[in-house]
Amino acid sequence: MQATIARVGGDGIGPDVVAEGVKVLKAVGRLFGHQFEFREGLLGGIAIDQTGVALPPETLALTRRCDAVLLGAVGGPKWSDPRAKQRPEMALLGVRRELALYANIRPVKVYAALINASTLKPEVVKDVDLIILRELTGGLYFGEPKERRGEPPNREAVDTLYYSEAEITRLVRLGFELAQNRRKKLTSVDKANVLETSRLWREITHEVARDFPDVTMEDILVDACSMHLIRRPGDFDVIATENMFGDILSDEASMLAGSMGMLPSASIGANLNRFGRPLGLYEPIHGTAPDIAGLGIANPLATILSSALLLRYSLGLEPEAARVEAAVEKVLQAGYRTKDIVGPGGAITSTSDMGDLVCTHL
Repeated sequence: MQATIARVGGDGIGPDVVAEGVKVLKAVGRLFGHQFEFREGLLGGIAIDQTGVALPPETLALTRRCDAVLLGAVGGPKWSDPRAKQRPEMALLGVRRELALYANIRPVKVYAALINASTLKPEVVKDVDLIILRELTGGLYFGEPKERRGEPPNREAVDTLYYSEAEITRLVRLGFELAQNRRKKLTSVDKANVLETSRLWREITHEVARDFPDVTMEDILVDACSMHLIRRPGDFDVIATENMFGDILSDEASMLAGSMGMLPSASIGANLNRFGRPLGLYEPIHGTAPDIAGLGIANPLATILSSALLLRYSLGLEPEAARVEAAVEKVLQAGYRTKDIVGPGGAITSTSDMGDLVCTHL
């Protein structure tokens, strides 16, 4: 296979971890006889500094031409002024909208070698292997009107929570399809006791469920779900939910695995690449951590695992994806750790060395 991948480092540790994802993808290419071409683009704070906008037209055009996008992270204190006309996060919202990336797949797996890295008891997290499926282009983040009004002391702001039937249907249908290939259980998360959008979400989810009689479905309120993720996380298989709920719950779930540095994500949508596969954007769920950028101590495993999702969803290379995931597990079993997941008395492996180790264990 010959594939073209957009390499977008972003800000902070983004370029550090993306370099390791690229390293592993190149190793996969050599091992399996594929040719991966990488083309670089600017996104986020660095793009604001160099071009004046968070999402340059050139970067957007690049992502549309490529078969997949590997992204690091965007943002940081440097660009955090709430009054700024250009903010790094605008680039993420923009690229999701422009590429129609409506579904964010966030696997959460607790590796046996890291069972003591979580702050929860080992018996609570030992069976955790779930997916949080987050709707990505609707809800509060995109609804209109979205604005601030008035002057002190009468300032006010409004964000609009909006969902259409089509947006809900395509997301929950994907959730059922994912569950069919796993443990056949889907948990739909909403706030139907308060929100009209959640009542519509629940109604449509039950309608779609009729097409998947082999999948067990349950409804759960978002506040209850946040509690049960800590109390009984092993009971979940696929969690399908709206944009903001998914954003919050997936960050909470990252602590089950011991570190945000362990969790990958895949954002996919309706647009197809030249292989007839979803044109997707793949990124770790962690932030930019500018205080450790360039120090060689960031954990690249979430980005490497995101590269595995890229192989699986956008390129259709399941054996290659599974090989990367198995290599990560072998490296952890061998005792190698970055600073965020190292235990008492353990040795710390650098960002680059961790990437090399995954390549070795492929």
